[in-house]
Amino acid sequence: MNTTTTIPVHRTTESRLTGLDINNLPFGKVPADHLFIARYSGGEWREARIEPFHKLTLSPFSLCFHYGQTVFEGMKAFRMENGSISIFRLQKHHERFNRSLERMGMPDIPYELFREGMRQLIELDSQWVPSGKDTSLYIRPFVIATEEKLGVKISDEYLFLIVCTPVGAYYARPLRVKVETEFIRAADGGTGFAKCGGNYGGAFLPTQRAVADGFDQVLWTDAQNREFIEESGTMNIMFLIDNILITPALSATILDGVTRDSILQLARARGIKIQERKVSIRELESALQSGTRAEAFGAGTAAVVAPIESITIGAETYGCYVEEDAVMFSFKRELQALRTGKADDTWGWNEVIPV
Repeated sequence: MNTTTTIPVHRTTESRLTGLDINNLPFGKVPADHLFIARYSGGEWREARIEPFHKLTLSPFSLCFHYGQTVFEGMKAFRMENGSISIFRLQKHHERFNRSLERMGMPDIPYELFREGMRQLIELDSQWVPSGKDTSLYIRPFVIATEEKLGVKISDEYLFLIVCTPVGAYYARPLRVKVETEFIRAADGGTGFAKCGGNYGGAFLPTQRAVADGFDQVLWTDAQNREFIEESGTMNIMFLIDNILITPALSATILDGVTRDSILQLARARGIKIQERKVSIRELESALQSGTRAEAFGAGTAAVVAPIESITIGAETYGCYVEEDAVMFSFKRELQALRTGKADDTWGWNEVIPV
């Protein structure tokens, strides 16, 4: 599909911004005025366009409802100091999106289509990008299988959409988590590294049970022995122990988080020692028992940095360091400064839209 020309736009006749305080909205509830949509059939993406936000009409036979061919990304755009808009690490997100699509047997998205569709959509809805503290425009690209057939097969038809919503902080306070040793999130050879719907659906029940027990999230462990920490809820997990930043190494069961990667690069630039390796429950418990200052936090697009105040392992609960001078908060501040133009983007991470 050729996207070198401007994507056709059908503008809304009445913006829903009127009367909204976009700096104070519930996370993920209020859509921006427009969406991007393209259709895949006959082996190519076609009919790319931007339309007023609307509901989809799909046949109940559409394969996305039955066999799990649904893949998404989570990204953010930020209001910069000079009024422009920055889309954070667009290329990195595109690369991960296509890795997820490949794993699910779905057609990849050409970079030009991904970039231009997103840029033109956000430029059109630029007034939806908030400027308040800890606010951003959350961007959700996704692909669903739409071929109408009740048969177990890879679909021949798809929809690719991009929708947006203004958001604030994902978590209002530090988290209380438990180490999960009964249920697993992913296994070797599976889809743990992909952002597909099934990975999240399978995590709901154990998370729901943890919440009922007074926790906010779980720390997932490996499928083979329930011995090693893998992720924190829907985020990558990071620890700062003895001035060493420790995080599980990427594998087939761990998502290649963009925030994770960004924090690791910032830490290396500061000279912080980094270890990407397996982290056992026993090692974690020993560090927490020792009284050593230990920071633990989730890293993800939605939450950015989610501090963990306590970790429960079996019957024991251990506190983590969450004071204002914690190193994890300095990573969050540095990322925010880069995204909003308060600091030079020496990394080339911002896709800037002048407005």
